[in-house]
Amino acid sequence: MSLRRSAQFLGAGALIASGMAVGTTVPTASAEPCPDVEIVFARGTSEAPGVGGTGQAFVDAVRAQTPGKSVAVYPVNYPASDNFGNRIAFAQTVVDGIRDAGARVESMSKTCPDTKMVLGGFSQGAVVAGYVTADAIPDGIPPEYLSELPKPLPDDVADHVAAVVLLGNPSDAFLSQFGAPIGKIGPLYEAKTLELCAPGDTICDGSPGGIPSMAHVMYPMNGMATEAAAFAVSKV
Repeated sequence: MSLRRSAQFLGAGALIASGMAVGTTVPTASAEPCPDVEIVFARGTSEAPGVGGTGQAFVDAVRAQTPGKSVAVYPVNYPASDNFGNRIAFAQTVVDGIRDAGARVESMSKTCPDTKMVLGGFSQGAVVAGYVTADAIPDGIPPEYLSELPKPLPDDVADHVAAVVLLGNPSDAFLSQFGAPIGKIGPLYEAKTLELCAPGDTICDGSPGGIPSMAHVMYPMNGMATEAAAFAVSKV
């Protein structure tokens, strides 16, 4: 399968997952200035603006498990492009996501210091969320984007991020075939990070070639969105 066909398949899978999610409302940041909890979530490849299907399942599960608490949602504003065949264009997509998610997390840590934040992402969005926690700029970022990439978050911001949840996080094997830089969870976030990879999900399980499988789009239905929510709730 060509890289372009693989990218299109992955994009189609993400849209399938989005369509299977409960409800169709695109979540937006809450008007409430300082909620008890805020979820900053990056959607998967080619999903419509919002948090996507897996993200919505996660949000719904968090809200169901936190009665009496206000839970706001901030959908990371980035293209979630499927242009995997163009390393430079794909890098720009990820950089856009890192900048937006990082800026939101840092801003909330200052304006709403008592709010417990949950940083998460699905598929390509998990890459974005993971990079946000890094304590150093990953090797392999195209030189033309280094000036656009924000510096790692200040250490004290980590005190305001209660949990990091990565669903279907692309493996090093998958990222390397597209020349994407390999990220690493920062040490201040490791103990509060959960990564879930569904059995048979070839995007995250390290399978050679990384051709997308149906398992990659099943997180809203396979119980893992609920499992991830339980982990996040235990931290907030």
